[in-house]
Amino acid sequence: MIDRDTYRSIKKMSREELQAFLVRYADELRKDAPTVDLREVEKDIKGVKGIGEKRAEEIMRIIEKHLGVSNCCTDDKCAAATNEP
Repeated sequence: MIDRDTYRSIKKMSREELQAFLVRYADELRKDAPTVDLREVEKDIKGVKGIGEKRAEEIMRIIEKHLGVSNCCTDDKCAAATNEP
């Protein structure tokens, strides 16, 4: 949330100043955002009784896909596991 003074200064900004402000603002939001160590998540998933290596890999592909960090292979086996055509 921005305060009133910031709002007023934004209204007076040129397009270039606004763009620079938004980039800085987005960088600050990324710094403050919580992070997830996907390898730790994978390790915890593999520790669940009844989930083997293959099922854990399938779950990790789905998680990575939804986080936008998918490194998924392009073969039919991988596409079938992630329900992609």
